[in-house]
Amino acid sequence: MAPFQNDKEAADSLARAYQQLRLEIGKVIVGQDEVVRLVLTAVFAQGHCLLVGVPGLAKTLLIQTIADSLDLSFNRIQFTPDLMPSDIVGSETLTQQREFQFVKGPIFANIILADEINRTPPKTQAALLESMQEYAVTVAGQRYPLARPFFVLATQNPIEQEGTYPLPEAQLDRFMFNIQLGYPSYEEELNIVKNTTSDRKPTVNKLLHSADIQAYQALVRRVPVADNVVEYAVNLVHKTRPQGERAAPRAKQLLEWGAGPRASQYLVVAAKCNALLNGKYSPDIEDVRAVALPILRHRIVRNFKAEAEGVTVEQIVKELL
Repeated sequence: MAPFQNDKEAADSLARAYQQLRLEIGKVIVGQDEVVRLVLTAVFAQGHCLLVGVPGLAKTLLIQTIADSLDLSFNRIQFTPDLMPSDIVGSETLTQQREFQFVKGPIFANIILADEINRTPPKTQAALLESMQEYAVTVAGQRYPLARPFFVLATQNPIEQEGTYPLPEAQLDRFMFNIQLGYPSYEEELNIVKNTTSDRKPTVNKLLHSADIQAYQALVRRVPVADNVVEYAVNLVHKTRPQGERAAPRAKQLLEWGAGPRASQYLVVAAKCNALLNGKYSPDIEDVRAVALPILRHRIVRNFKAEAEGVTVEQIVKELL
């Protein structure tokens, strides 16, 4: 990527790159436009994603296709009940010279697909915590930095509860987006069946390299944002805290816990990125609203009254908006 004269040129380039990525991903993935938008937003905003959906909705294929369209290293980790932390981060082994040598685990890649992350116990889930926040892992007292950019894209099946371990709140909070995948429409499913039952194998071209993505990530951070937009984002998060001074009446009625400060940070950064991807140079309140649901969905906890009345987290967030 050639250096840009100014940030305006870089912003225009990012909007073009985003449209090209969507076209490349569309060669393989039918529909799921909103999911693709959110995952690419997370990539450019330095965030991690949790994709939640029933089997067969192409969660894994989507992540692999996005990895194919980016010139980045990619590793898939299949989470199982017997997976150990050392199977993810690596371990020290004894060489023939009787010296300890660190053998890197699959976490040492740019894109990590954590498949069915809720199928492994919390001890192993916690192996991802340091890497997601600090972009490094510590083994035997030695800290090993991870290559940048670094993303964890995890999948989770919401309907099978037997043999699963719900993600702890601390880990959920490290995911920028909780993205819910729904069933395709009738027309989309027709296309899926036609495409996947023939010998057609689309080729996905690599469009962006590591340096390009890091440059765009830095650009997102430099985007100017008006005070009223930041205030809207922070006020929205405060509305979710039932014990707070700014709590919304519905939050006091239906919520046990609200979102933390990470939600405010992610709302602003994701709004900046959403604005750039849509050809704008600064976010407005609509950009915050566009990313609010997947950011808040996994950060607020309903109380017994909400569960008894069947009020969903999505309904609560939409009321707060």
